[in-house]
Amino acid sequence: MEGYSFELITGPMSCGKTEELLRRVRRCIIAKKKVKVISPDVDTRTKGDYIESRNGLWLDAIKVKHSIQILSFVKPDDEVIAIDELQFFDGNITKVISKLMNEGKKVIGTGLELDFKAEPFGHMPELMCIATKVDKLHAVCMKCGCEHATRTQRLIDGKPADKNSPLIMIGGDETYEARCIKCYELPDNHPEKSKQGLKILPFVK
Repeated sequence: MEGYSFELITGPMSCGKTEELLRRVRRCIIAKKKVKVISPDVDTRTKGDYIESRNGLWLDAIKVKHSIQILSFVKPDDEVIAIDELQFFDGNITKVISKLMNEGKKVIGTGLELDFKAEPFGHMPELMCIATKVDKLHAVCMKCGCEHATRTQRLIDGKPADKNSPLIMIGGDETYEARCIKCYELPDNHPEKSKQGLKILPFVK
C-alpha cells in the first residue's frame, strides 16, 4: 500500500530536488491520485502560489507560514501530500508528517540536508530519521565540474560567504551554487564571533 510512507529527497542546491518532486507528483496525478502540494511562504523565489524547478516545471502549491497549518489544508480524501523546502519549516513539521503518515497519506518532501556552513539544516536530521525512503541527490560542482557536489556554497558579491553571515538568505543562482567537498569554502573573517559558545568536549578513554 502506497500510503503510510514518507519519501524524502535531499541534497545541495541545484541537484534537482524540486524537479524530482514534481516528477513523482505528476506520476501520482496520472494515476488519478488526489494530490496536495505545500510550500513554505518564506521561499519567495516564485512570485505566486506554485513551486517551480530550475528547468521550468511547475505546479500550483499552497503557501503556509507555520507547519501546523498544513493539517488544515489536507482533506480526508487527499492521498498524496508533497512538501517542498522542508528545511524552512518550524519544529512541528516532524509531528505533522508523522500524523499524515499515520492517517494513511503518502508524503513526498524535499529539503536541503546541510546549510551553507555544511551543518545540518533545521529539522532535516529528524525528518531523515522518520522517512521511509531517503534519496540523496548530487549536483555538478560549479567550480571543478565533477558530478559529486554535496555542498551548497553561498556567494556574496561573487566571493564565498563568511561563516558568521545569517543562516537564511533566499536566493538563486546569483547567491548559491553547488560545490564538491574539495572546492567548498567557508572563510572565517571574524573568528572572535565563532569562538562564542564553542565548547570542546574532553576525550574520554
